[in-house]
Amino acid sequence: MTTPSGELSFMHRALELARGGQGLVEPNPLVGCVIVRDGQVVAEGWHAQFGGPHAEIEALRAAGEAARGATMFVTLEPCCHHGKTPPCTEAILAAGVSRVVVAMRDPFPQVAGSGLKALAARGVEVELGLGEDQARQLNAPYLKLIQTGRPWVIAKWAMTLDGKIATRGGYSRWISGESARQIVHHLRGRVDAIMVGRRTAELDDPLLTARPEGDAPARVATRIVIDSQARLASFSQLVRTARQVPTIIAAGPDAEEQELRRLADAGCEVLPFVPPSHAERLLQLLDELGRRRMTNVLVEGGGQLLGSLLDARQIDEVHAFIAPQLFGGHEAPGPVGGAGVEQIADSLKLTGVHINAIGTDLYVSGRVAH
Repeated sequence: MTTPSGELSFMHRALELARGGQGLVEPNPLVGCVIVRDGQVVAEGWHAQFGGPHAEIEALRAAGEAARGATMFVTLEPCCHHGKTPPCTEAILAAGVSRVVVAMRDPFPQVAGSGLKALAARGVEVELGLGEDQARQLNAPYLKLIQTGRPWVIAKWAMTLDGKIATRGGYSRWISGESARQIVHHLRGRVDAIMVGRRTAELDDPLLTARPEGDAPARVATRIVIDSQARLASFSQLVRTARQVPTIIAAGPDAEEQELRRLADAGCEVLPFVPPSHAERLLQLLDELGRRRMTNVLVEGGGQLLGSLLDARQIDEVHAFIAPQLFGGHEAPGPVGGAGVEQIADSLKLTGVHINAIGTDLYVSGRVAH
């Protein structure tokens, strides 16, 4: 019989394992599993790839006969429906697991408590809530998608010590150093989409692809340009590579038909949105991305786009790189525009803040406390 602190350590290990699927399993949740018998870990597993075996199945395969009479620690309620894979509850019952400790209930409509009930109905001892807060933090993007229909929005920018993201002439390469840019490539490699405004796309002419060092797996993110007039130049890298990497142009109601056709003919997917206001169109775009089951969206600027998202309270996470440089100038842009807040009490505050020195830059990251 394990002690409560020992049980929590098993759940913490399951949560650690679950992180191995980040960027690879979405829109599925991150799930880890540890099987324990007589106080000893006999098997571990995690959901490693979308469409692949779930964490429980991987752990049960590794445990074999040792799973009979054992306790399973799993970060999310086991599924009880046929999806890409068979129900995990059936595998747990067949393996003879006697007790299942679950961090949190799965809000997915086809599960939502039914997995726990299916196990309990067949005599399995079920416990819920150990490590729940950590499990919710781990799967916050998945929970937002399920509960709101919109993706988790990650804001990223690099700025000088005096808060500028470009010089007064619009030059921004490179504010941050190579170490900071590698972190950005890692971020790009785990999201479903990377979004920028047309002005940023014109000035920086980025590829917006993930190019991490080594053999780190990278998700191929859809590139999105907020371009109300559909004027992004055909010679831009984004348009020229649109047939190789999915590229969406989010246009407004005043975009000319010939411009929409030009971009579509180049391989871009053109999405014209009808509402007259930029803010309404942006929310409609997030709704559309949610319908496509995109879980994480990285927004890399510019200031107008990030400001609109801040005003709409749609930023969930922030990654900011601060370089020891000074640009100065009233006309040099800052990272977040928009209307902004009037009172300090209305500001978006970060929680779980991490501050690290990356080369010569300062890296600040955290989640928005909604």
